[in-house]
Amino acid sequence: MKRKLAQGCCGPQAAERNAACCKVEALIPIDARGQIVLPKDLRERAHIHPGDKLAVVAFENEGSVCCIALVKADSFADTVKGMLGPMMNEIMQE
Repeated sequence: MKRKLAQGCCGPQAAERNAACCKVEALIPIDARGQIVLPKDLRERAHIHPGDKLAVVAFENEGSVCCIALVKADSFADTVKGMLGPMMNEIMQE
């Protein structure tokens, strides 16, 4: 039986609910062609299967990429809404 992941599991609201929602899962090497392998146990827990798509999100600090995150494409829209929604509400109230 597949476990259904909560909507917006990576947004700021999730971090408020669970301080340990984000953690280092593994240190993985990058091969000569720039490819990586996600550990099998992580793929299984995240329900990532061959053919699934992941959105690559880069965070910059002073013009240099400092953090790269992978988000399942099917939940990416919900994650973006969760992150930008409160900011847009604040802007609209001004």
